[in-house]
Amino acid sequence: MPAGSSSKRERQYEHIKKSAQDRGESADRAEEIAARTVNKERARAGESRTASRSSIEDMSSGERGGRRSHSGSQGPTYDQLYNEARQRGVEGRSHMNKAELQRALDAR
Repeated sequence: MPAGSSSKRERQYEHIKKSAQDRGESADRAEEIAARTVNKERARAGESRTASRSSIEDMSSGERGGRRSHSGSQGPTYDQLYNEARQRGVEGRSHMNKAELQRALDAR
C-alpha cells in the first residue's frame, strides 16, 4: 500500500490480497487485484486526486461481487468490452450487443 493510506484501506488491501491467493491467484496477480480494487474504492470515496470515469460511474466492486457471486462468472461488463473494442479499433462496435462485442474481440 502507498504511504499515507488509511488503516481501513490497508486492511481492505490485505483482505482482498489474501482472498485472491486463497482462490489460487499468484502473489503478483493477487497484489494487482487488491491494488486495483482499493484504488477504485478510494476514487469512489473521493480519497484520490484523480479518478477515471469508469471508477466513478461504474458499479462499485462490492456491488459487482455481490451480483456475480450467486450467478457464476459472466465475464466483463458491456462497458468494459466496448472500451476494449474502441481501443482495438473494432468497427461497428456501437451497434453491437455484449455477445457480439465479445465475439469481435475474440476474433482479433
